Amino acid sequence: MDVALFFTILVLAVGFYMAWNIGANDVSNAMGTSVGSGALSLRKAVILAAILEFCGAFFVGSNVSETMQKGIIDTDLFIADPTLLILGMCAALLGTGAWLQIASYCGWPVSTTHAIVGAIVGFGLVIGGTEAILWEEILSIGVSWILSPCLSALFAYIIFNILQKKILYVMSPIAATKKLFPWLVFGVFSIFSLSMLFNGLENLNMSISFMQACLLSLLIGGVAFGISYWFIQRIEVPENYAQTPSNVSPQTVISLEKAIKHLQRVQSSTYDVTHEKVADLVSEVKNLSQTLRKQTCLVDKTSEYSVVENLFVYLQILSACFIAFAHGANDVANAIGPVAAVLDVIKNGAISEVAHVPSWLLAFGGVGIVIGLATWGWRVIETIGKKITELTPTRGFCAEFGAATTILLCSKLGLPISTTHCLVGAVLGVGLARGMKALNLGMLKDIVLSWIITIPCSAVMSIFIFYLLRTFFLQFFTGS
Repeated sequence: MDVALFFTILVLAVGFYMAWNIGANDVSNAMGTSVGSGALSLRKAVILAAILEFCGAFFVGSNVSETMQKGIIDTDLFIADPTLLILGMCAALLGTGAWLQIASYCGWPVSTTHAIVGAIVGFGLVIGGTEAILWEEILSIGVSWILSPCLSALFAYIIFNILQKKILYVMSPIAATKKLFPWLVFGVFSIFSLSMLFNGLENLNMSISFMQACLLSLLIGGVAFGISYWFIQRIEVPENYAQTPSNVSPQTVISLEKAIKHLQRVQSSTYDVTHEKVADLVSEVKNLSQTLRKQTCLVDKTSEYSVVENLFVYLQILSACFIAFAHGANDVANAIGPVAAVLDVIKNGAISEVAHVPSWLLAFGGVGIVIGLATWGWRVIETIGKKITELTPTRGFCAEFGAATTILLCSKLGLPISTTHCLVGAVLGVGLARGMKALNLGMLKDIVLSWIITIPCSAVMSIFIFYLLRTFFLQFFTGS
């Protein structure tokens, strides 16, 4: 077999395998919260994500992709022998794909970007040793492990606390939603439009300043505000949800129930007279709580909450669609970037500063991502949506909006971030807003551990595969 043909087939095969694993792990993050909250069924989430991921990858994916090794390892290592780059990139793709497949099987949401970086570092160490690695870049990626989830958790925590105070804990949740909902729509459309204009148009080689992008985003948000205001005002509060006159907030009842739990702990740890006094207090607070519960009509409010959650379903689906589209546009390069670099070397016989990505290769990567999501994506979707904390449409929306805000902010500041880490951190922030008991700490420990070992595991797998590929190549194509 001709060497060029062999390498072409090999890199396309491992590139498709990598894209498949990106779909199985990374793409699932975007839809995990929507499935977990019940806003979308798993089938609808897969179909919606497949369409948006492919459109993002094909229509807005980078037409020119810098070779993946640039900024991570010294490119001078490959000038004398470009075949090393081909073998190394194939090893990196296979090593990353293997690690992502293991993580997906276990339901761990890991960062594809960090995995491919670790794999490139692996074969870079084999070729040039520690001096060949640009450690400052690796350090900045390590900082993003902490930065991404913490910022997302903070934003999601703040947003959910605002919703709790302004909607979920007020006397009339539906009436409060009618006031706040158009402003939330304005924020969603403005933030997501700015994200797409700031990042997407850059990929399309269209010139637009950040200020112009901001103004256009505000205009889009304003139009969305007007439309949502017109629709939301036509929602009427059913008569059976009408509030009886009361000056008692539902939050008062919730706080009293928390106080009862604290008093019961005190009661169990005291004796004699103190024990009896605390017991009397518990009984008195329970009676007060039951009386106020009737006055606040919490039973009727439960029905109102269902109406509110149904309204937030639309916002959550919208935010999930934006994240899926943006992910397809930006992260498809993790799969096809190395493929484009190898194909460019095969074609020109030398290493180029940039590798032009043809449209068919963007479609190729998009198809691989879609198939991966459809076949194995449910594992990570289940982790994000159900195993970290219990999600509802309001909580899921806060998580996705918090993650998207973090992604936009860090992109503008030029900070390295991970979409996966942002979404997991945002879900964590929503859970923290409800208290530590709302979190599955065991699952969080497993996720953080998988983040820590992603780079070394990918590096080890890449090194092992690199040696196998080099041995095979030398044996069958050079005879040495």
